[in-house]
Amino acid sequence: MQTIPNYEWPYLPTIVRLVLALGVGLFVGLERERRGKEAGLRTFAFAALIGALGGLLGESFSLLSIILLGILIIFLNIQTVLSGQGTELTTSAALLLTGIAGVLCGEGHTLTPAAVAVITAALLAWKQPMATFTLGLSEKELRSAILLAILAFVIYPALPEGSIDKWGAIQPREAWITVILIAGIGFVNYILWKLYGTRGIQLAGFLSGLVNSSVTVTELAARARETNGQLNSVAYRGVVLATAAMLIRNAIILGILAPRALLASLLSILFMLVACVIFGLKRTGPWTELASSDVPVMKLESPFSLISALKFGLLFLLIQIVGLIAQKGIGEFGIYGVSLVGGMFSSSSSVAAAAAIFSNGTITANVAGICAVVASAASVFIDLPFVVRAGQPQLTKRLTTVTITVIAAGIIGAFLQQTVLPSPFR
Repeated sequence: MQTIPNYEWPYLPTIVRLVLALGVGLFVGLERERRGKEAGLRTFAFAALIGALGGLLGESFSLLSIILLGILIIFLNIQTVLSGQGTELTTSAALLLTGIAGVLCGEGHTLTPAAVAVITAALLAWKQPMATFTLGLSEKELRSAILLAILAFVIYPALPEGSIDKWGAIQPREAWITVILIAGIGFVNYILWKLYGTRGIQLAGFLSGLVNSSVTVTELAARARETNGQLNSVAYRGVVLATAAMLIRNAIILGILAPRALLASLLSILFMLVACVIFGLKRTGPWTELASSDVPVMKLESPFSLISALKFGLLFLLIQIVGLIAQKGIGEFGIYGVSLVGGMFSSSSSVAAAAAIFSNGTITANVAGICAVVASAASVFIDLPFVVRAGQPQLTKRLTTVTITVIAAGIIGAFLQQTVLPSPFR
């Protein structure tokens, strides 16, 4: 955005920029004021206005406003040190960011300074949860996060672009970005599970289901067996929520990689989710709220490691290559069969492979969408044997009904989508 030349300021645009800067400063300063900091509501508002005036006057004045803020920050820290409170590094950084956001407001930017204000306020307000989470990180989880960053920002740019075979089946960059996407979603869900998963079985089952639904079902079934059926209701609802989480995760993956394929499978996924919601809300017997100590503990490990990344990549490439061969050999039913088998091992990899094959132009969005539904249904079905192993007939009977209903809902949704909805949704 260009600055206003020759100090001939149109009245309305100038007022709008100053008001936005004032709002940014007040928004961030509100959190500091609430915590009783020396630099509070008014200081942050003044800092944003100083930056806005510098942005309105031009580049030299913008730089001068930032320098003046730096001097102000120095005096602020000298005062807090002399009073025995130590340095205010976090507040100083927030004050400097607010001043720069004010400069952006003065130059006519809107989205960027508003986003900076929201992010800054969030980082200030979430100090305690972030500190608690950081202290609770294990060495393995920290290594997983670093490894994920290395694979995303170091290895990915070094991979060759395009396909490396004449059939166009193996495309290293596309395959690797898919692996990073799936692993990244799993890692973020794992972080959320660590933060909130112990607050109740509903949230624990859902969040851990986003990470790995099969592991979640296995853990819940084991708790039901160990308590001789006392946690049957808990296990039942947790499994249903884990199934719903798996469907949502697969829909997100499909939507990111192949939005048209998601559109072609939307009705089936919605029907399956609705079935999960109905069963999840249905009372199945005496239900008592559990204390936090009684909530089944999910023994999930961090879903990202070098081995898991390689497994994701190899399975993804295998499903993609076999799917292409099956599709060329026996048509659409061949790739449906591959998605069915692949979904029993990893529905997310199967969904991503179907999206990649569609992106290559080998199959239609409709076929890719059905592949995603087939893989998700296979994942729902393969979890049932873990429940049977718990040796709880009543729990097995109820979850068998859930499994059959969810799969039937997906089939009905696919049929209606193919016969009733207009072509853009097929």
